[in-house]
Amino acid sequence: MSYTHGVDSEVGALRTVLVHRPGPELKRMTARTRDRLLLAKAPWVGGAQQEHDRLTQALRDQGVEVLYVTELLQDALEYQAARTAAITSVIAAVALGDELAEQVTERLGALGPEDLAQVLIAGLAAEDLPGGRGLAYQLLRRADFIIDPLPNLVFTRDSGFWVGDRPAIASLAAPHRRREADLLALIYGHHPRFAGSKPLYGPQLEPLDGGDVLLLAPGVLAVGVGQRTSPAGAERLAQHALDAGLAHTVLAIPLDQPAGAGYLDTLCTVIDSGTVLMHPATAFTLTAHTITAHPAGTRVSRPQPFLEAAARALGIERLSVIDAGPDDGGNALALGPRLVLCHERSTEVIARLEKAGVTVLRVPGSELASSRGGPRCMACPIGRDPAAEGESGEGVPGEGESGGRDEPGLQIARRALPAAPVTTVSPALDPELAPA
Repeated sequence: MSYTHGVDSEVGALRTVLVHRPGPELKRMTARTRDRLLLAKAPWVGGAQQEHDRLTQALRDQGVEVLYVTELLQDALEYQAARTAAITSVIAAVALGDELAEQVTERLGALGPEDLAQVLIAGLAAEDLPGGRGLAYQLLRRADFIIDPLPNLVFTRDSGFWVGDRPAIASLAAPHRRREADLLALIYGHHPRFAGSKPLYGPQLEPLDGGDVLLLAPGVLAVGVGQRTSPAGAERLAQHALDAGLAHTVLAIPLDQPAGAGYLDTLCTVIDSGTVLMHPATAFTLTAHTITAHPAGTRVSRPQPFLEAAARALGIERLSVIDAGPDDGGNALALGPRLVLCHERSTEVIARLEKAGVTVLRVPGSELASSRGGPRCMACPIGRDPAAEGESGEGVPGEGESGGRDEPGLQIARRALPAAPVTTVSPALDPELAPA
């Protein structure tokens, strides 16, 4: 059977999505590891699973194919090459010492695909390895983990995303999250469904988080730069996307992320072509550097207001902004143009979206409430219908529009361009829906 994968926007009709149903990895959280959890509080696991099941059922009700990380991982581990890669990777990721590493390797090698997948996700505690030897083992308490669980694996959008027909595997900055991306690389590299796919980015590269990447329109990427995505990571993704012909413009957006908060996808949700959901205070203060192709590599503009840079890249007169307010409702999952999935507790955001003509599907989000996160964090689209032709316009900046690092003539030309007007849509600001 052949499959078609590809994503060229945030709003094409969603066809296939990758998720992870929370499980034993949450049950095995300890006082030592609880601070690694992105959820606002340690969840009731049964309730978290029920909420996740409601989320995936809502997706299926809209005709979306739902793929699970655990099932794909089990399938991939049927192949010896994948098993070898998985065991080698996890042993390399933890400092065990030679003797304990040898014992763990032997233990993992004896497991079947389902049990091995379970260990890779839910971890391996000292009590799971009776008869261990060596100093490293003897100094472990029974509840200590030899291989840590992955409690944040439920946020599948962080560890990967697709640009066109190519998967991009994130390089997660937090050491305790890097194995999430390793598992995704294993799936894309060894599962028959993804045979022939060529990664656009990999976990061995500079820090880059999937939650900081938006596909504003076909050919236009936005990348947040802050604690999780480094400037070098954003630059390398831009270079790869431009070289592959998957983008003509990349916007690099500096983010203020105190205490690790604020992914780009919690600050900005694309609702339709040229329409975003953002808090006005954020929308009007963010800036962007426009990156385009250049014979010598890339051309990088001086900072410009994000809304103006985005409108210019999309080739439209204005970008419409629906007020997200200061809460976490901005992390909605678009199922198609003006059709989104939101946590039901985001009542004010839902009211604003519906007033703006957006259809909103509601799912519970109490146990799975993350730090300003929502349904988008928990779903990685790997198949969407192509965005309608002409939605984003030509959008390719001409000479002088994108600017250069040290070219005053280009800077003058850019200043001469008219600023793209901005319309904000909010019950408090504008009772009428702004033109897209």
